[in-house]
Amino acid sequence: MTDLKIKTVEMHTGGEPLRIITDGYPEIQGATILEKRRYVRDNLDHLRHLLMFEPRGHYDMYGALLVEPCHPEADLGVLFLHNEGYSTMCGHAVIALGRYAIDQGIVKAVEPTTTVKIECPCGLVIADVDVKDGKSSTVSFRSVPAFAFLTDQTIDVPRYHTITYDIGYGGAFYALVSAKQLGLDIHKTPTRDLVDAADAISSAIKASVQLTHPESEDLAFLYGTILTDGEDQFSATPTANICVFADRQVDRSPTGSGVTARIAVQVAKKQIEAGQTRQFESVTKSLFNATAEEILTYGPGQAVRVRVKGKANYTGESIFTIEEDDQIGQGFLLK
Repeated sequence: MTDLKIKTVEMHTGGEPLRIITDGYPEIQGATILEKRRYVRDNLDHLRHLLMFEPRGHYDMYGALLVEPCHPEADLGVLFLHNEGYSTMCGHAVIALGRYAIDQGIVKAVEPTTTVKIECPCGLVIADVDVKDGKSSTVSFRSVPAFAFLTDQTIDVPRYHTITYDIGYGGAFYALVSAKQLGLDIHKTPTRDLVDAADAISSAIKASVQLTHPESEDLAFLYGTILTDGEDQFSATPTANICVFADRQVDRSPTGSGVTARIAVQVAKKQIEAGQTRQFESVTKSLFNATAEEILTYGPGQAVRVRVKGKANYTGESIFTIEEDDQIGQGFLLK
């Protein structure tokens, strides 16, 4: 047995897993959160394989590595892990970490609402946690500036012909596509078929569209494609979507950064106004509420601050080890 011993707290938000890595990682170097992200990617990626991949994880496992924050206002810092690498934002993780920070005493609980400031690679995200009788509950977070990067663009996608898409940024970049134009139904089409379509769209866009971000080129990459039910005009009825990100990974929640991007695009296309709240439904039927709270100028154009609300729950705690002769146990994925 090696000396490796990694401790985690297990949670889920709307069915989407979150493995919070609390102890056992080597020292993480970097003067900024993006430098820390690069350091972990370049030097400690074997630990992502160990914790996200089988036999300890699975193809759709998601992780949050707690790090010392670099932002002077932050209560904690976090790096996000998945099957392909390291994201820049994760809303379902922020919702879970809001509860975790209070329950672990990182931030003192104040009723009825406790604010937790979380430094993510995309910037400082403010979470407000409902607290009653000292217990944490529902969490909402206020996004970094979100914006529409492209709207109403067309592209040829193998097997799916010409499709129309938008690209929105909600802490990460997503292509947004109505599944209807692909002849697919978010509610009825098998998940595998939705994943195939979303993955093909992501590949086509990555090959032809150059993304930029006002703050850092580290943020300028397409994280995935969100297939929607096409119901983008404001309505009190929930709108459904499925987010396929990284290497064909499926989000079980509505996707916090994804619904942020959808709201930003809906605002840009005048489908929703500031102050209006929409509900977003995932493949597990879990719901997030999202509100365009503030319109602002950001970089070369308009952006919006979006508030996203959801609930996370605890599922357990783990201590992970590995034996010296366990090559398979270092991590593998079956595709």
